[in-house]
Amino acid sequence: MAELDRLAMYIDGERVAPSSGEYFESFNPFTGKPWALVPRGGAEDVARAVDAAKRAFDEGDWPQLNPTQRGHLLRRLGDLVAREAERLAEIEVRDNGKLIAEMGLQLRYAPQWYHYFGGLADKIEGAVLPIDKPETFTYTLHEPLGVCGMIIPWNSPLLLLAWKLAPALAAGNTVVVKPSEFTSASTLAFADLVAEAGFPRGVFNVVTGYGIEAGEPLVAHEDVARIAFTGGSLSGTRVYEKAAAGLKKVSLELGGKSPNIVFADANMENAVKGAISGIFAATGQTCIAGSRLLVQESIHNEFVDRLVDFARTAKMGDPMSPDTQVGPVTTQPQFEKILSYLDVAREDGAECVLGGARAARPECGAGWFVEPTIYTGVDNRMRIAQEEVFGPVLSVIPFKDDDEAISIANDIVYGLAAGVWTTDIRRALEIPKRIKAGTVWVNTYRAVSYVAPFGGYKRSGLGRESGQQAIRDWMQTKTVWISTATETPNPFIMR
Repeated sequence: MAELDRLAMYIDGERVAPSSGEYFESFNPFTGKPWALVPRGGAEDVARAVDAAKRAFDEGDWPQLNPTQRGHLLRRLGDLVAREAERLAEIEVRDNGKLIAEMGLQLRYAPQWYHYFGGLADKIEGAVLPIDKPETFTYTLHEPLGVCGMIIPWNSPLLLLAWKLAPALAAGNTVVVKPSEFTSASTLAFADLVAEAGFPRGVFNVVTGYGIEAGEPLVAHEDVARIAFTGGSLSGTRVYEKAAAGLKKVSLELGGKSPNIVFADANMENAVKGAISGIFAATGQTCIAGSRLLVQESIHNEFVDRLVDFARTAKMGDPMSPDTQVGPVTTQPQFEKILSYLDVAREDGAECVLGGARAARPECGAGWFVEPTIYTGVDNRMRIAQEEVFGPVLSVIPFKDDDEAISIANDIVYGLAAGVWTTDIRRALEIPKRIKAGTVWVNTYRAVSYVAPFGGYKRSGLGRESGQQAIRDWMQTKTVWISTATETPNPFIMR
């Protein structure tokens, strides 16, 4: 057996081993076999990283840089990510099993966040206030928060890191990242690019390990001012509770059970492709998955037939192959969870019209593959419709009219995203207003941009990432009062 790659954490500008001396295996989802050893970091390693980040924030070169200089570093980092996009994508595919076609696209697009926020760094302006007090000059400043912790998921590690890291560094903060224990390799590789870009030591740090052992100490550390978390709703709730004890600022991008609504007047061919994109792209392992497909009754049967025929053509297999369309599930626990939901769907009485089992195709080898699965006869109250499966499992729900579509769409604890398929301009403008979700796509799906704010309603999270407002969430406002009076008024009363 070939020796596994032994990875190292990145703290204070150096590669370091975990204090425990322990490592755990990272598995390739396509082969089901380990390929790397990841440091098992803990509270001691987190403390070292936070101390390094705090020193970098308080002293040295980083706080001496002006916003324009920070912007130059970020744009340089973006250029380096672009240069290394294919290599980083291959690392992510080996670690999370997503398609090289998708991860390559993500890594070629991720530099835009560093370029965008690099350009925005010196455009955050304070204001002189038209204050109502005589002989007083008052203005505001926007300043960085300090040390910020980031907990990154396993489905798109470096893209989702960019959503957080770019505005955080543009604002002047320092950072400690805890990547998913399932997909730590690409973030550790990325650390070399941060150093090459010229960021001072301690500004960016990576501690790997399990959530309880490394993630919770990061959230709880008294010197961490803000936590940004992307992941499951249960873990997000725990992060929120831990952060509340320290009165930390928090942003959470959590789960979803997004409705993808197809009206009778939709372009059916495009809507079928949109439904496929919503659930089978990324093997359904995305918070924005359109896992509830709402189809108007008058076209339901024809639409389902076309959808099943199209889904049957999906090519499964090696995610490193550029023509593969459905890859493996990223982790074995997630693979087992998805299979358990197939049992739940049968127990609930849903009708399986495609898939419904582990993929046993020769091209899937020993990997963690689930057949693209479609259920009809689904009632929105069923568990398969209410709970996030996070896999290639689609529930098709019929509706009569606009009002019923909205009622079903909003009858969920989540509110991350939604899709609407229609050629009616009135509907295209009005329906998004009635859907309780942070993002609504009309006649498209899974589109994101560094310019567009992203985040959820209800239990899908708190805060927004990307867009101009994102950088303000990584800053705090200070108000400065200067008296120009020649004589101090009565000191015993408020001015």
